[in-house]
Amino acid sequence: MSEHVKISVEDLNLYIGKQHILKDINTRIPENQITVILGPSGCGKTTLLKSMNRLTDLYSNVKVDGKILIDNEDILHTDTDITTIRKRMGLLSQRPYPLPMNIFNNVAYGLRISGRKNKAVLRKRVQHYLELVNLWEEVKDRLHDPASSLSIGQQQRLCLARGLSVDPDIILADEPTSALDPISSEVIERKFVDLKSQYTVVVVTHSLQQAKRIADYAIFMYLGEIIEQGPAADFFSNPTEELTRSYIKGLFN
Repeated sequence: MSEHVKISVEDLNLYIGKQHILKDINTRIPENQITVILGPSGCGKTTLLKSMNRLTDLYSNVKVDGKILIDNEDILHTDTDITTIRKRMGLLSQRPYPLPMNIFNNVAYGLRISGRKNKAVLRKRVQHYLELVNLWEEVKDRLHDPASSLSIGQQQRLCLARGLSVDPDIILADEPTSALDPISSEVIERKFVDLKSQYTVVVVTHSLQQAKRIADYAIFMYLGEIIEQGPAADFFSNPTEELTRSYIKGLFN
């Protein structure tokens, strides 16, 4: 991989109790590209994603070995505050979870925790992040309406705007379109493609078609292991592993 590596995972093993969830994971995620993590349900792809911002710390009885380096800093063995680590990564979940407040304050919340308090600056930056996710024109006349009044697709874009407002350099997305209609899904996909020039994007998806549309780099997991990975063009057109070929053909999911 000739591109700059943003995230490097080395010999990662994760256990929850006696369950070995992630097994000897080694991967290098390129900067300013979209990396898609594929695999059937229960293969460990969401756990791998959550490991990247230490959300696995919230699990009970978890044990992690190995390294996860972000810009060469091992976030598993660091004195850096975990909140600071997480602020570097905007997280988009399967379902949108807007805060129980109005549309404006959902985005302003992220700005305020980043230290921006000036009202004029807040207004300008809220507009900027809503424009960044193609939501401003849809909500500019209803900024004081509850975020819950938005459609599910709009809520997901609002959550993306809130995640971007804390100035991350990585976007982690866990099946971000699985609850959305096809039109809203397409909007989110296009937005990821737009944003990769500014952010490193890592997407977990169960959709092969989505992966083919947006991926620059692909990682295929099965039963907690990485079976195959590589540039998306090679991965989808000429996979080397039989298991990968079977998955791409849709023989299991």
